[in-house]
Amino acid sequence: MKRAIFPGSFDPITLGHYDIIKRGVKLFDEIIVAIGINADKKYMFSIEERQKFIEEAFKHQPKVKVTTYSGLTVDYCKEVNAKFILRGLRNPADFEFEKAIAHTNRRLSKIETVFLLTAAKTSYISSSIVRDVIRNNGNYSVLVPDSVVLPDQD
Repeated sequence: MKRAIFPGSFDPITLGHYDIIKRGVKLFDEIIVAIGINADKKYMFSIEERQKFIEEAFKHQPKVKVTTYSGLTVDYCKEVNAKFILRGLRNPADFEFEKAIAHTNRRLSKIETVFLLTAAKTSYISSSIVRDVIRNNGNYSVLVPDSVVLPDQD
């Protein structure tokens, strides 16, 4: 089975993440969306909310599983027998950052990283931008899957 981990904080999941996952299911037998837990980071949404947003967004896609983990991503890959890490790239800065991590992960574990370019229509979206729009009472519904939209955004 070709299993991939799609790691991230997903605070919250964006349409960019959603696009990468939807395209990734065509390449892999299973994608585990792995929400990383970092005790030093302050999140807008709880781990339970983030997990629910993703599960709801992919409730009709049996090839997508959602879990949480802490520690090194490569260690979690080994734990769940995933041979691939899936990552999305929005711009050249993402590539440089992700390239260094991919080389390190491969050196530590032999796990391959597969990069997908984000779709042009979602390449500008990041979770930090979404959080800023939310904090400033903007209409973030055009940036996230419907599962993230709170009733007052309809």
